[in-house]
Amino acid sequence: MFLLASIIVGLSAGLLRAWITRRPLQSYDTRLTWLLLIAFLPQLIAFVLPTKSTFPDNLAPAALIASQMGLLLFALVNLKIPGFPLLTVGLAFNLIVIILNGGLMPISPETAASMFPNAPAGALVLGERLGTGKDILLSVQQTRLWFLSDRFLIPYAGYHVAFSLGDAAVTLGIIWALWGIGAPQRSIQKLSLAGN
Repeated sequence: MFLLASIIVGLSAGLLRAWITRRPLQSYDTRLTWLLLIAFLPQLIAFVLPTKSTFPDNLAPAALIASQMGLLLFALVNLKIPGFPLLTVGLAFNLIVIILNGGLMPISPETAASMFPNAPAGALVLGERLGTGKDILLSVQQTRLWFLSDRFLIPYAGYHVAFSLGDAAVTLGIIWALWGIGAPQRSIQKLSLAGN
């Protein structure tokens, strides 16, 4: 949800910036773009597409870690692009907390209860994956680096969505990068001249 929202907001802001200032849209010379597409595949298969209901629970952590590592590598090789340093920090935060907590994103029982207020008794079990998602239910005491877990809530269509500090940094990084498509061309030319 955050990824789609950040792309929509960032793209809209960049387009609006270019339109208001009557500038042509700029593009970035991104490297390893194919890696971005490949990195999303494990998450799509394990957590988004209808395949998530048949995807083995024991392979979900490997899918999430592989995906996060691919995304982080893509961000690192494109670190000079505006917004990518923040994007990289966010992806690194998420990958660290996921690895340290068994390969899934930890979420506390309190946060999960706020997300699923009508869950039947016994549905939220400590140490278990939440449905077919990327989260694992762990107490704050059990969670390594709990402050990087999915612990923040925003209301969304009658229920809450949890996100992490890393998710917030990724979102802001994407918005910042897409805001740059409306930047003046001369700033890009100055960067090129500085490199010569």
